[in-house]
Amino acid sequence: MTRPTRVVVVGDVITDVVAVLSGPLAAGTDTAAEITLGGGGQAANTAAWVAAQGVAVTLVGAVGGDDAGRDRVAELTRAGVDCAVERVPGVPTGTVIVLAADGERTMVTSRGANLRLSAEHVEKAVAAAPDAGHLHLSAYTLLDASSRDAGLRALAAARERGLTTSVDAASAAPLRREGAQTFLGWVRDVDLLLVNADEATVLAGGLDPAAQGRVLSATARRVVVKRGAAGAVWVEGRTATVSVVAARRVAVVDVTGAGDAFAAGLLTAWLGGATPTAALDRATELGALAVSSVGARPPA
Repeated sequence: MTRPTRVVVVGDVITDVVAVLSGPLAAGTDTAAEITLGGGGQAANTAAWVAAQGVAVTLVGAVGGDDAGRDRVAELTRAGVDCAVERVPGVPTGTVIVLAADGERTMVTSRGANLRLSAEHVEKAVAAAPDAGHLHLSAYTLLDASSRDAGLRALAAARERGLTTSVDAASAAPLRREGAQTFLGWVRDVDLLLVNADEATVLAGGLDPAAQGRVLSATARRVVVKRGAAGAVWVEGRTATVSVVAARRVAVVDVTGAGDAFAAGLLTAWLGGATPTAALDRATELGALAVSSVGARPPA
């Protein structure tokens, strides 16, 4: 297996406030929790995990002109990520409050400066990475009208330059709001589409994962359905053989960023020439590592 060329990741940069609850959330009173503050955002997390695999990666995004924005860029740079991140004066950096308990998480989100990511900035950033071979887009960029042009331009610029492309479907609720056909029209002909079980149901209906993958393969050349503790399914072509890999069995501490780690493992292995089964195996390995510690980024 060879080391892939540079990966360009486009999407959100966020400050995560993660509260790992000691028990069920007690409405109207106190609930004890372990609380940490650090970097988050689907695209930023994925970029950090890609860098941790020794692969060159550029993150394209936007932060505010505040201390949080400065800190988010600095920590990504220390992690080995090349940051093509524009700073937007007078706008706060995005923030997410994550409530984690019983292997699940609930997120309260303010996307902040991420909504100001511009198509022009994306165009310049992609052009400034001539050694890139792949572009990965977080669909959060597509799922908000304010940043949609930037997401669409990212995919178009990648195709114009001959890069392969992938999209992480991001979140079931905004997908449901926009509608399956609308979203699938935006991502038509991408080389790889990643969806979790809820997202797959929104986009392809209540079928089994392999059948969902086959439905979605009418839009994307390859589809990966992430099933959490049940593993993952890779479908390539509507009549192709389906690859299935079981999840790793680990003690779950915090699931924040697990899908982003999974995406990084999948991309770096696949782009390096791994088979679908080997790529899924690497993806589930990194996903298991992610859920074993608090926070969305690779452990120090």
